[in-house]
Amino acid sequence: MAAPGGGKWDLLLSNIGTSAMHMQLLHTDRVVILDRTDFGASNISLPNNNCRNNPRDQTLQIDCTAHSVEYDVSSNSIRPLTVFTNVWCSSGSAMPDGSLMQTGGFNDGDHNARLYKPCNDESCDWQEFDNVLTQRRWYATNHILPDGRQIIVGGRGQFSYEFYPKKAGADLSYNLPFLSQTNDPRIENNLYPFVFLNVDGNLFIFANNRAILFDYLNGMVVKTYPMVPGGDPRSYPSSGSAVLLPLRNLQGGTNNVSVEVLVCGGAPQGSYTSANNRNFVTALNSCGRIRITDPNPQWVVETMPSARVMGDMVLLPNGNVLIINGASAGTAGWELGRNPALTPIIYRPNNPIGLRFEVQNGSSTPRMYHSTAILLRDGRVLVGGSNPHAYDNFNVGVLFPTDLTIETYSPDYLDPRLARVRPKIVSPVSQSQIGYGQQLAINFTAEGRINRDLIKVTMVAPPYATHAFSMNQRLLVLTNDNSTGSSTNVTSLGRSNYQVRVLTPSSNVVAPPGYYLLFVVYREFPTVGIWVQIK
Repeated sequence: MAAPGGGKWDLLLSNIGTSAMHMQLLHTDRVVILDRTDFGASNISLPNNNCRNNPRDQTLQIDCTAHSVEYDVSSNSIRPLTVFTNVWCSSGSAMPDGSLMQTGGFNDGDHNARLYKPCNDESCDWQEFDNVLTQRRWYATNHILPDGRQIIVGGRGQFSYEFYPKKAGADLSYNLPFLSQTNDPRIENNLYPFVFLNVDGNLFIFANNRAILFDYLNGMVVKTYPMVPGGDPRSYPSSGSAVLLPLRNLQGGTNNVSVEVLVCGGAPQGSYTSANNRNFVTALNSCGRIRITDPNPQWVVETMPSARVMGDMVLLPNGNVLIINGASAGTAGWELGRNPALTPIIYRPNNPIGLRFEVQNGSSTPRMYHSTAILLRDGRVLVGGSNPHAYDNFNVGVLFPTDLTIETYSPDYLDPRLARVRPKIVSPVSQSQIGYGQQLAINFTAEGRINRDLIKVTMVAPPYATHAFSMNQRLLVLTNDNSTGSSTNVTSLGRSNYQVRVLTPSSNVVAPPGYYLLFVVYREFPTVGIWVQIK
C-alpha cells in the first residue's frame, strides 16, 4: 500500500533462481542479473539440460544451474544465462553499442572479461574472454570513458588501473598510489572506489574518506580534495554509497558547469573489526556533498533521517536521489550487518539544507549485503538481492536468509491518482540516435494547462549496480534551446500537445557514448522514458 508522498512497493517474482548481487538494465528493457558461481547449485536450471563443466570451480565442478539470468521487464519473466567463470564481486559497464562488458571476479574469473550482446529473442548469452586483464580485478570499479573503453580501477590488493578493451601495444596496468594511501591494513576500506567522469575529462576517485581528481591519460593527480569531516570510512567494507548529482548548464563550455558529488552513509572507524567481534556499531547517518569543480572545494555535511550502511543511491528521472536498501548497523561482509534499513529516503538536491530529505514508505523485506537497486524505463526502481551468507542459506530461523525475490519501489510520481499530471512522449520514438551539440525537438502530451517554465528534459545513463555503488550512473539536464528568440523553449501544438526544444550534450566527455534513457519532466513528474543512443 502507498503512504501519502511515500511511494509503493510491489513484489514482481518470488523466485528468480539466483540472488541479485549485480544488475544492469539494457536498452532492450531487459535486466542482466548475476550472482557468484562458486557456492554450489542455484535454484534455476540451465536450458536444454546444459551443464557447466569447470574443473577450477571451488565448490561444484559440474553445475547444471544458472548463476546469471535475464529479466524481461515487459513480460515479468526470467531466462537463465550461462556464465562460466566466477563473477563474485566483479564490475562492469554498458558499452557504446549497448552490450554489457563485465570484468574480473574471483579465482578463475579474476583476469577475465565477459560480453553480453542483448537481443530481442532468446538467442543471446555470455561470451567469455580468458586472461585478458593485466591484474586480478576483484572488488574493482569500472567507468566508461569518452573513447568508449572502460577504465578498471583498483580491486583487492591492486593499487592500479587498466583499460579494456585493450589497445595494441603497451596497454598494461598503471600504478595509482592513492589506492595504497587509502588502504587500511587488514580492513581495506577502499574497495569498489566511487569513480565519476568530470566534465573536464578527469576522473573523480573517492576511496575510504577522501578523494582526488585524476588525469588517467597522463597518470597525474590534478587535485587533492579534503577529507570528509569526521574522517570515517565510506568505502567497502564500511560501505556508503555515492552519486554524481545532476549535471546542468551543459552548453557554452565546461567552465559553466558546476559538478557536485554526494556521498551518503558508511560506518564509523573500527566498525568492521567490531562487527567481526560480534559488536555491531551504528552506521553513519551523514552525507558529504562537495562541488568538485570549485577552486577551493569543501565538503558540506548533512544529516540523514536515519543511519545507513550498504545502501544504494539511485538517480530518479526528475533529478532527485533515492537512498534505499542496506542496514543501520555493522558493515559489509559475511553476516556483519544488523538492523535492516527498510525505509527509503528521497534526497532533493535543489532544496535548501534541512529540507532535502523525505522519508518514504518502508518495505518488509530486508535488503542486506549483496542487494541492488536500479531505475527502470517506466520510472519504477527494481530492487533485488540480499545474501549475507558465504553460501545460499534459506533455513528457517537464520538471520536474513538468502533472498531470491525481486520487487519494485514506485516513487510518489507514479501514484495513480496523479496520472493525469504525468506527460507522455510522442516523438522521437524509442531507440532513436542523436548526435552531440544538436538541436532536439521532443513532442509530448500533457493534460490541461501547464506551466511551461516547469518542463525539463533529462537523460539518464543506466548503471551497473553492485555492492552499494552504481557504476557509470549519470543524469544530465538538457539545456533549453531558445534559438527561435522565444522566451520559452516549450511550444503548444494544440489540444494538449506540446513541443520542447533542447540541445543535446556538447561532447563525449559530458556524456560518454552509449544508450541513455530520455525523459520529459513536468514539475517532478517524468514521462515513461525513451531510449536514445548518443554517438
